[in-house]
Amino acid sequence: MNQLFDAVNAFFAFIVPISDFLWEFPTNFEWYAQIPILGHFALSVLILVGAGLYFTIKTRFVQLKRFTRSIKIVANRQATETGISPFAAFMLSSAMRVGPGNIMGVTGAVSVGGPGAIFWMYVMALFGMATGFTEAVLAQLFKEKKDDEYVGGLAFYGMRIMGNKKSVGVLLSLLFIVYALFNVPSQTFHLFTALGSVANTLGNTTYDRTSAVYYAIGIILIIAIAALVLGGMKRVTKFTDICVPIMAVVYCGIVLTLIVVNYRAIPYFFSAVIGGAFSPEAIFGGLFGVALQQGIKRGLMANEAGQGTITMAASAASNKHPVDQGLVQSMGVFFDTFIICSMAGFVIVMAHVWTGDAGVAWDAIKDDKLGVYMLSAQTLAPGIAMDAVVKVILSICYALFAFTTLIGMIVFAEISANVISKDKKFIMAIRMLGSLFFVPFGVVTVLANLQLGNIWYLADLMNIFLVFVNVPIILKGSKYVFKALEHYNRTDGKEGFVSKRDIGLETAYWTEEAEQAREQFRSKQEESQKSIG
Repeated sequence: MNQLFDAVNAFFAFIVPISDFLWEFPTNFEWYAQIPILGHFALSVLILVGAGLYFTIKTRFVQLKRFTRSIKIVANRQATETGISPFAAFMLSSAMRVGPGNIMGVTGAVSVGGPGAIFWMYVMALFGMATGFTEAVLAQLFKEKKDDEYVGGLAFYGMRIMGNKKSVGVLLSLLFIVYALFNVPSQTFHLFTALGSVANTLGNTTYDRTSAVYYAIGIILIIAIAALVLGGMKRVTKFTDICVPIMAVVYCGIVLTLIVVNYRAIPYFFSAVIGGAFSPEAIFGGLFGVALQQGIKRGLMANEAGQGTITMAASAASNKHPVDQGLVQSMGVFFDTFIICSMAGFVIVMAHVWTGDAGVAWDAIKDDKLGVYMLSAQTLAPGIAMDAVVKVILSICYALFAFTTLIGMIVFAEISANVISKDKKFIMAIRMLGSLFFVPFGVVTVLANLQLGNIWYLADLMNIFLVFVNVPIILKGSKYVFKALEHYNRTDGKEGFVSKRDIGLETAYWTEEAEQAREQFRSKQEESQKSIG
């Protein structure tokens, strides 16, 4: 078995230098790296930052102006006879967006760049909200109806914007499918890490990966994921509608408890974050540049705005106007960064583990991001008796983050695959490939005590490809978004939307016939509510 894994790992070894080169380009050239501050930033980061600034200016800060409207739309649990509700779409996108990377990424950013990285993470998230808005509106504009669902996203709007070429859609779909499915084993690893921590804490021992406990975890995971994913998107959204709010409330609840108990350290948190972001003695080298770099990277990579990886959820929603779903996705970026990532930031900064002041050997643990986070949480826990409780609750939350991200990867791969073929057998094959091959593959690698790092690099490579292709596409298609937003602002979102009539764009869904059907459905809903009242 080990020989097989070694052969697989060796086969993908060529991916590593390519992925590293593209993610770091052009910082891997000395002439560029020597440029003050700018030389710290790779092209991918600059593209995402530039896009966020551009969309923020062109939409006149729609993410702030329409913030309260975003909240009202997210709270809407009603959908038309087709598709899922805005609330369900928000939960589905959050299931994918809120993952282990939120905790590990923030921990790493603070560990490397100090608390100032959190400030720049907030700044980038603010601009990322506009990027998320733009790509979500495009996902809505170019979505297509399939039976009682909607399908769309990057592959669909990319195909239409780039000359309506099927080959473009197929290529984008394949890029995303490879990215998503090869991320499944790594999320499986995160699940094992978290659940193994729970088992070790409850059992007051350390279980070996060949133990019955780990085999039981693996079997349960395979069965649970297959039962959800093979049931289709609506079964998954029913689960995420319940699971995502619960895990968010529990996670935020335990962290807020730690913050309240350690309330004396709250002023230190804000002073460290703001002071670290604008340290005057290090503006042109060292700390300022690193904090800025880490904060921007974390803000961009955590909320995924601009990468096109969340657009499938945006396309699945039922909306009165495409701009409505743009506001939903904008709120998703806010929730991910300002709420979930902030919780991790509070724990890491307030505990002082990252400074070495907590009585731990920092150099020995700094590379173990989950270990640093858990140790920080335990440091803030009120008394030794609460250490185990805090560790178990946070480990379960971490496991749920990984679980929802995992099923989100498979579901989004399925949605994206519809641009290749809407045949039910083909779509079922995608579901089975994710749940009955890649999940068990991830389980087996964990049980064999192997991480297969070279394979995970393939997902990283596809991710950078998605950034490089998605941002130019949404920039090219943004003219439709700006027109749709102008119509939305003019009518205050109260009038129906027909793409040909209102922005001069022929689309598959936003037609006169579809608008009439939506109006009839809304009228029936209003009559039904009046009769109940």
